[in-house]
Amino acid sequence: MTEDEKMQVALFRFGVICDFVNGSKLSTGEKSHLLRDKCARKWQIPFSEKTRIGRSTILRWVRLYKAGGSKLESLFPGDRQDQGQCRAMDQETCLALMALRGQMPAVPVVQLIQQMEARDLVPPGVTLNLSTVYRFLHRQHLMRPVERTPQDRRKFEAELPNDLWQSDVMHGPMVQAGGKLRKTYLIGFIDDHSRLVPCGRFYLSEALSSYLDAFQWALLTRGLPRKLYVDNGPAFRSRHLEYICASLGISLIHSKPYTPQGRGKIERFFKSVRSGFLSTFEGNTLADINASFAIWLTEKYHQRPHGGTGQSPFQRFTSHSECLRIAPPNLRDFFRQTARRRVGKDRTIVLNDRLYEGPVALIGRRVELLYHADMPDQVEIRYNQQSYGMAHPVNLHVNCRVKRDKNRNAQIQPDPSASPYTGGKLPIGRPGDE
Repeated sequence: MTEDEKMQVALFRFGVICDFVNGSKLSTGEKSHLLRDKCARKWQIPFSEKTRIGRSTILRWVRLYKAGGSKLESLFPGDRQDQGQCRAMDQETCLALMALRGQMPAVPVVQLIQQMEARDLVPPGVTLNLSTVYRFLHRQHLMRPVERTPQDRRKFEAELPNDLWQSDVMHGPMVQAGGKLRKTYLIGFIDDHSRLVPCGRFYLSEALSSYLDAFQWALLTRGLPRKLYVDNGPAFRSRHLEYICASLGISLIHSKPYTPQGRGKIERFFKSVRSGFLSTFEGNTLADINASFAIWLTEKYHQRPHGGTGQSPFQRFTSHSECLRIAPPNLRDFFRQTARRRVGKDRTIVLNDRLYEGPVALIGRRVELLYHADMPDQVEIRYNQQSYGMAHPVNLHVNCRVKRDKNRNAQIQPDPSASPYTGGKLPIGRPGDE
């Protein structure tokens, strides 16, 4: 299993145990009830055909996470003993099953398996398991849509400030940018308990980079939430965002597709923005709209009694300030991207069309580079969970004059003091990066 795959499994395990390790105060009865619920539900476990998780497994993950200093690496799975052996269905069988499903979209799965066997599409000696085929078709979105039935929805509210944040993106007005009109997007966060807005900013794009910028502002302004509730948009499904939340001990929760009812508070806030702010806004640039919106948010929205709570968002949020988690001083480090590169024989490392020099001891090794896209001169090198300091850009003219010492000991030890990013705990890599 690769490092990326192990990270995916670790993120899944953290999502299962986050309610037990994110600082929430649960009674023994609440913990037992929550544990039973998690054991009873079905899960889509990465790289596994199992759908259930046992009580002992969940408790073992909790112990591993706490014993490992609350680091994601403690939840990494061990290598499989049957690595390299055949799994339930080979690639040819999967492709044949998908093609047959396309021809018979309404046929029950039992009959589909019978057709596979009747047409000799199953390799000799292989038996298609009903549950295996069900899971495969569900993952490929090839099952028939079930009939809509009334759902049990209930009004809810987080018990304390920063227990739960809701977040979404609203389409904003057109503004002047770069000599032409461009559409804006309001990226907002709202505290479920108090209705206070930790951050609301307009951007020219709803891409991941814009969302992470707003998220960082929200964390710096109002501290760390225990849960972040979002929809299934591309930015919210990013492995980078999932990694950042897990590293900070934040549970990232996605609503079910096409069910925005659970995020009603952020949608109601957007309605207030349209009627109370945009209806009177008179600026024409991005700076104008953000400056005006910040004043409206601070002086009007946060100070006005909310209809749902009877208190102003600011008053309700600050009435329980003792339970807030302050963002770490090195918060920006958690937002770094990770790229994996191999150090060349000439010690060079290529990142975003730039050449950097790596340590002699890492020649031929595949290392991790932690960096911010807007800070190309601050690239940290990590190998085997150890920092080897900052990478320096290659200077060809200086290297031409450097004398090589053939007898020099190439065993360079990790030097954490050479990196400015050692002030907090940071996992070693992110899935889905370059």
